[in-house]
Amino acid sequence: MLIATKHNVYRLASDTFDQVYENGGIRAISTAGLTAAIVSGDGLTILDDAGERTFELTDPALVEAVDILANGSVLIGTEGPHIDRLTEDDVSRLTSFDELDARDGFYTPWGGPAAVRSFAHTPDGWVYADIHVGSIMRSADGGDSWEPVTPDLHDDVHQVATHAASPDTIYANTADAVYVSENRGDSWEHRPEGLPYSYGRAIAVHPGDPDCLLASVSRGPHNNVDGQLYRSDDRGRNWTHVTTGYLESHTENIDTFQVAFSQDGRAWSAIDSDLYVSEDRGKSWQIYWTTEESIALIAT
Repeated sequence: MLIATKHNVYRLASDTFDQVYENGGIRAISTAGLTAAIVSGDGLTILDDAGERTFELTDPALVEAVDILANGSVLIGTEGPHIDRLTEDDVSRLTSFDELDARDGFYTPWGGPAAVRSFAHTPDGWVYADIHVGSIMRSADGGDSWEPVTPDLHDDVHQVATHAASPDTIYANTADAVYVSENRGDSWEHRPEGLPYSYGRAIAVHPGDPDCLLASVSRGPHNNVDGQLYRSDDRGRNWTHVTTGYLESHTENIDTFQVAFSQDGRAWSAIDSDLYVSEDRGKSWQIYWTTEESIALIAT
């Protein structure tokens, strides 16, 4: 498990966090086993058994997401939007993603370029790229080819998630709450029951139970938004407000990449510089660690 502030990346080892990387402008992190992928102003850095390797990127400041796939390749999502892929020792742009007809419908509310906001993948090679704003694009071959999921998903997606033991199931938290697909994005069900607000950001799935979810919601993207955390034990059909040991509400959004489950089943959430942990599937929480800077990202 990794967490990142603006300047540092830490790895959880033996219940303590060790600093493994320091650099201003950390943009994205991903981890798989003992391998870490970190995007900062220097480019894409890989930390693994072989040591530390850094690869040049066209514009690291435009990166919003990175993901280590099951085959060991690394996807880098940027504004544009574009996707770069690291295979072996080469970073190249995925032209098949750039050639999508669906790109004509990508947009942002403020008029700037859309971006790949998050990735999710399954062990059998499927990859999902959440476009902000532009729904989710999917690939059945590790990123070689792409197509959009069906249009019954809300187009303003803030995080996408998958589950290794239930590869057909896709979870999305959107500006219209949570959606779930049971067929890899061919159709979607809207599952907002029990959520007080429709505006969602983060979503996470328990590694041992594809029905156990955490999701954050709020009044909206700006100002005093009343950010809250909710949990579900039935794949999002019903939601319960998380309050035991955790903030009932936060003035800011609990953002994309600020809620996660680690492989041991513990739940994690970042609020400012506090890292919260839950040992009971997100029902009760306590502060596990406090950093000197606000925590921006969690990767498990």
